[in-house]
Amino acid sequence: MNVALVVPGGVDRSGEYRVIPALLWLVKRLTRLHHVRIISLYQERRPSEWELHGATVLNVGHRRSGIRALMTIVREHRRVPFDVLHAIFATRPGVLAVAASRILGVPALVHLAGGEMEALRDIAYGGCQTWRGRLFVRSALKGATRVTAASGPMVEAARSLGRTVEPLPLGIDLAEWPVAEPRHRDTSRPARLVHVGSLNRVKDQHTALRAAAILAGRGVHYHMDFIGVDTLSGELQQLARDLGLSARVAFHGFLPHRWLRPLVTNADLHVVSSRHEAGPVALLEAAVAGVPTVGTAVGHVADWAPEAAVAVPVADHVALAAGIAELLQDESRRLSVAREAQRRAVDFDADATALRVTQIYEDMVRTPCTFSM
Repeated sequence: MNVALVVPGGVDRSGEYRVIPALLWLVKRLTRLHHVRIISLYQERRPSEWELHGATVLNVGHRRSGIRALMTIVREHRRVPFDVLHAIFATRPGVLAVAASRILGVPALVHLAGGEMEALRDIAYGGCQTWRGRLFVRSALKGATRVTAASGPMVEAARSLGRTVEPLPLGIDLAEWPVAEPRHRDTSRPARLVHVGSLNRVKDQHTALRAAAILAGRGVHYHMDFIGVDTLSGELQQLARDLGLSARVAFHGFLPHRWLRPLVTNADLHVVSSRHEAGPVALLEAAVAGVPTVGTAVGHVADWAPEAAVAVPVADHVALAAGIAELLQDESRRLSVAREAQRRAVDFDADATALRVTQIYEDMVRTPCTFSM
């Protein structure tokens, strides 16, 4: 089957930096079964082309990216016709896939993978902050042949617009991220906490740090690693100093997976402090590594609580501190949560994701294309 995968980026030619790992894990598997051409909107500034994990990446460049992307899809279809169009994110990629679907008469799958349905105006986050953004999302959802979403909250948000949506987590590559048995915590050393995600407003590490300060005040012995690109110009590092946490927390910046995994595997708890998540994939990675998650009630955290995660209200540092402390103090509960989380993450790994995506492709091809007006 010939597949056009429309993405904003995350497919850098290095295969390691400026990538979306879960997207690459999916690409690796799709290319074993299909001929995949990736239309990337913003990966590199100038138009370019390269091979990545068996797929051809057609980067359209930053200038007039929407028009260029549509022209690229049409040109590639004339060269070797596409059977399906698949957009990751229901913003511009989704709109372009749906537009191309109408022009070419090819079915389109749109996957909700981020903040498309959000409008967090106080931090300027989300695809629905403006009328134009809302129009893009509604057009993509209305015009798509099928719609999938990474987690339950994303499914419910899309269903509120009257669209049938199928949950489809982007699973973990168990070859790259091997399963590790949940282990008992070594109470002779400080508890190891890990937070994975770019330092930004929506990940809300401010809440994580304030929770960490409460833990310190209660005499909880811990060390916390923050891993992710700093987009806030040292603001969080300064907050850590102001809270007296310099000896308890470390900021590592971006780490490739080969360096990230040991920090996650050696952790006792994974912490999520986000105001919104489509996933997060970091929770799935931690689960595969045998590490349970305490976090705000977003994405998979909300889906999995209480059996496979501990969920607390968004932006509530007091509740987050309490959730962390309670799980650290109850070893049988911590291990129970870790084992159930691991079972769920392993059951729907990257292989299962690719299999389900292929089944959806086949269903779409068998069903005649009809368009909503």
